[in-house]
Order: sequence, then structure tokens, then C-alpha cells
Amino acid sequence: MKYVNTDVVFQEIPDEVTLAVNISNCPCRCKGCHSRYLWDDVGTPLTAEAIDGLMEKYGNGITCLCFMGGDADPCGVAALARYVHGAYPAVKVGWYSGRSSVRNGVDSGVFDYIKLGPYVEKLGGLKSPSTNQRLYRRHEDGSMVDITPLFLRR
Repeated sequence: MKYVNTDVVFQEIPDEVTLAVNISNCPCRCKGCHSRYLWDDVGTPLTAEAIDGLMEKYGNGITCLCFMGGDADPCGVAALARYVHGAYPAVKVGWYSGRSSVRNGVDSGVFDYIKLGPYVEKLGGLKSPSTNQRLYRRHEDGSMVDITPLFLRR
């Protein structure tokens, strides 16, 4: 699994200052995708050491690290989420997946936030009232709560 770039963002995860890590080799290839450059298998290996470097650079300024993609290796994304929780317990972890559900065998409990759903151009993204995409937040009891309506208030 490789990442191409990162950015500190304020709208991907509500109420969080998020370091978005853009992962390449996306198998979803959604029509109208705004990140087609992530379709190719390019970039720098995304490892625990790479996460440490990013956290050294951004750690004091973020409250969440969000993996943007990684659908070619969801178990790898989950393993890195576990690493972040263990090494940086104050930082929340999100995952933006283009799949409609979390693949069997992937522990969704390691994520504080999960966005599911392919981008469907005619339905729009999370800010569209007609979107098929959903963003979930892990509740204290471990259940995932749909917080997509928060995007419509912004």
C-alpha cells in the first residue's frame, strides 16, 4: 500500500482537524472521481514508520488521521489504524472507503469514523441530500452511528 500525498483538512471529518492521507492503487474507479491520480499504483510505501514521520510533522496540530482510500488492501488499512491507536492514543482514526460495506475479515472497530459508498456522480458526495455515501462515527458502546446529516448543515 502506498500514499501519494497528505493534507490537513477541516471538512472530511466533522469537528476534527484531520490529516488526510491519500492512498493510491484505488480499485473502485468511480465515474466522476475527483482523485483519478490515485487510481495508479504510485507513491511512497505507507508503513508504521511513514505514519511516525507524518505524526512527527503534524501530530500536535491534528486530532484525527484519515486514510483516504486503501480499498485494494483493507486489512492493511485496519492494521495501520490499530498502529495509530496504539502509538498515538489521543488521535482518532478515520477511513474513507469507496466500497458499499466493510469487507468480511476487516475489523471496523479499529476506526473512529468510516465513510462508505462509491462516488455516484448523479447522487453527489456527502454534502448532497441525495448521496448514497454514509459517514459513521463509532459510539462509546462500539456501535457505528450515521452522522452523514452533519454535512448537510454546513
